[in-house]
Amino acid sequence: MTYATDDAVPSDVYAERRGRLETYFDRTALDAWTQLTSDAPVSRIRETVRQGRDSMRDTLLSWLPRNMRGASVFDAGCGTGALSVAAAMRGANVTGVDVSASLIQIANDRAPANVAPGSLGFGVGDMFDPRFGAFDHVVAMDSLIHYPADEILGVLAAFASRTRASILFTFAPQTPALSLMHAAGKLFPRADRAPAIEPVSETVIRRGIGLSRAFSGWTIGRTTRISSGFYKSQAMELTRA
Repeated sequence: MTYATDDAVPSDVYAERRGRLETYFDRTALDAWTQLTSDAPVSRIRETVRQGRDSMRDTLLSWLPRNMRGASVFDAGCGTGALSVAAAMRGANVTGVDVSASLIQIANDRAPANVAPGSLGFGVGDMFDPRFGAFDHVVAMDSLIHYPADEILGVLAAFASRTRASILFTFAPQTPALSLMHAAGKLFPRADRAPAIEPVSETVIRRGIGLSRAFSGWTIGRTTRISSGFYKSQAMELTRA
């Protein structure tokens, strides 16, 4: 398995999924997502998702250096920007990007006026786009969970070509419990449903990274799974050897 790097372009599958996500977050579920990522009261189902996301964000932040002065961070699929703000306040120069213009507007509205000692900028765009440049660290929290394994590996390969230190990402683990959750989720009102999630095998992700020349010099580090009601996500760390 090999992937192009500098001249990589999104596949048709990636572009189609990206378009669906943009529509979902900008039109279908903006109010629900605004509530979910705030302190506003939410349904019991969404509360489990909120708790799971908070735990995952804390985990990924714990894998970044405590002192990030001078380091650059790319928050790929930053959503409403909570992780970006936390990294900036550690001293990182953070670029947060999301395909949803509505979520970026919320991120800008919620960002504190002063994130010293770091800096923070949000923009609408595709995390795959190489024009955002190179970074020390890339974080993709739950922004790849809507893509099949080959697409995840393709995005990670693109990140690897322009990342100097670490890539932290999450994927939906392929487990019987998650499959049952997704089946049960279809019984709930549409307002309580997220876009389609693609459970993928950790073994497939590991094998793909190991076989692709795009990841030469990279090592799989820590991995952990967060389970909170309807939230099931697995974090994995890639580091430069």
